Amino acid sequence: MRRVRYESTGGPLFLEEVPVPVPGAGELLVRCEAVGVTLPVVRKVTEAAEPIPLGGEIAGNVVAVGEGVTRFRAGDRVTGLCFGHGYADFALLHEAMTSAVPDDATCVEAVALVRSGLVAFGALEAARPVPGEAVLVTAAASGIGQLAVQLARARGAGRVVGAVSAPAKADFVRSLGADECVQYGDADWGEPVDCVLDAVGGDLLTPALAALAPHGRLVAYSSGGGTIRAYDLLVGAKSVIGFQMALIARGRPELYERWRQELWGLFTDGTLKPTVHGEFTLEDAARAHEVIETRTNLGKVVLRP
Repeated sequence: MRRVRYESTGGPLFLEEVPVPVPGAGELLVRCEAVGVTLPVVRKVTEAAEPIPLGGEIAGNVVAVGEGVTRFRAGDRVTGLCFGHGYADFALLHEAMTSAVPDDATCVEAVALVRSGLVAFGALEAARPVPGEAVLVTAAASGIGQLAVQLARARGAGRVVGAVSAPAKADFVRSLGADECVQYGDADWGEPVDCVLDAVGGDLLTPALAALAPHGRLVAYSSGGGTIRAYDLLVGAKSVIGFQMALIARGRPELYERWRQELWGLFTDGTLKPTVHGEFTLEDAARAHEVIETRTNLGKVVLRP
């Protein structure tokens, strides 16, 4: 089978031929039909000291199952989070991290919805918004951000603001349900908001925190790091909450599954409509990474093995 790999920090990415993996206990072997490209994986390629497997969300057809798997069998369409090599013709999923793809969804839609939707859903839950409150979403045109904007609107936000890196993204973000759109470089992000869902981090934490009204909450779920001064929290009685989906998946699998089912329900009834920016072949994985790195995507970037 074909697999995308790299040998040193920063790449380049290349294709190699390797044997098809064999599922171990609790694992499923999946023929990949769609693979999501995410900013955390792109950053690991450019920043990690040692090469890592290119994993992430995948969707496809079950080919074989390992010992102890009871929920799935060969022929089922599934999606899930791959911790090993996912940029490949075949990949392994742990049963606990896998869900069935409904008949009315494609594998591309599944990849665009599940992981990104779970992160958006969980970040919004962590913010504890009250109906009528204002919510600001950074990276609002990204795979996660587009769903966070839609979820905030569906959950009764009184005002939804999208923050983006370029003016060309504004119309797209408004089409998702945002009332307003601001750019990162703007001196003023408008009227204060009650919640900020931040997927960027770094230097953007300062204006994101400044955008909060007194007693506002910022949920940080970015891999971009950043520093916040305690004084900036003190003067407005503001809060910063860290959120990581992996902790929920590993430590609270029942909650993870409930959120996943709620996401599929919102997709089925038309509340959530994930947008796919583009589909790339495995040979074009480097080009897909470039789209993410340059932040030019409107929605999800997907590989099609």
